[in-house]
Amino acid sequence: MSDTFERSCEHWSETGRREMEDFYALASVDYRHLAEALDWVDWLRARQARAGQRPVRLLDVACGSGKFPSALQRYAGVSPSRVAAVDYSLLDPSAFSIAETRGVLSPPFVAGAEYESTLQALDCPPQHFDVAWATHALYALPAEELEAGLERLLHAVGDAAFIAHAASDSHYLRFYRAYLDAFRAGGGTPCVKSEQIGAALERLGARPRVHGIRYSNGAPEAQAAQVQGYLQRCLFDDSLDLEQMLAHPVTGAYLESCRQGGEWRFAQHVFLIFCET
Repeated sequence: MSDTFERSCEHWSETGRREMEDFYALASVDYRHLAEALDWVDWLRARQARAGQRPVRLLDVACGSGKFPSALQRYAGVSPSRVAAVDYSLLDPSAFSIAETRGVLSPPFVAGAEYESTLQALDCPPQHFDVAWATHALYALPAEELEAGLERLLHAVGDAAFIAHAASDSHYLRFYRAYLDAFRAGGGTPCVKSEQIGAALERLGARPRVHGIRYSNGAPEAQAAQVQGYLQRCLFDDSLDLEQMLAHPVTGAYLESCRQGGEWRFAQHVFLIFCET
């Protein structure tokens, strides 16, 4: 098991709630951009047409705290009046995350089965789900287990899989690499990047359709506490405060490049990856 995965699991817990809230003060925009990138009402209706009279069966991989379905309702017009009920199953190695997501789901998303498991250990019948999606969910998956995890995802779905994941030039990947160089002597497990996911899907015989979006997470410099919590969650490490991050030549140089005119701006490049049968 990788050190990155183990630390990520530790941070998805009740003790990490304050840090999680600070993280989402900046990171909720990630999900707004995903919600606005596609006509999700039309997309879900197409899945329903293929499912027939029964509800669409959906698996949320590494469901986190339910930010994506909430964003679809707030920004993409996904509502019970426009989309039929979706049987929404939850997969996450953290029981805390499953409970958080279950607590925020509302129609048309109806909480279904729970899988307290990693993706690579998912045990379900072939094509059990119509849809599976993983939104900003696979960063801590050990690289040597990535292909096995994606194989289980493709095994599980009979219609479409959707993965949203940051590219190598995105803040999430660049900052984590700087952290490993600065505070882990260059060791430790790097975050998975979207380029690796695309290549693994192709090796598995899928034909992923990829679309990139660019945006930034931002906050005024005065919101130092929230920025610190956001950056700590990016690293799964709350032992470092913002001053320590800025003081190190490696992470400090990177963070200074993200300060512009009294604002923090963390540039993101996210791949939207679709695999449809």
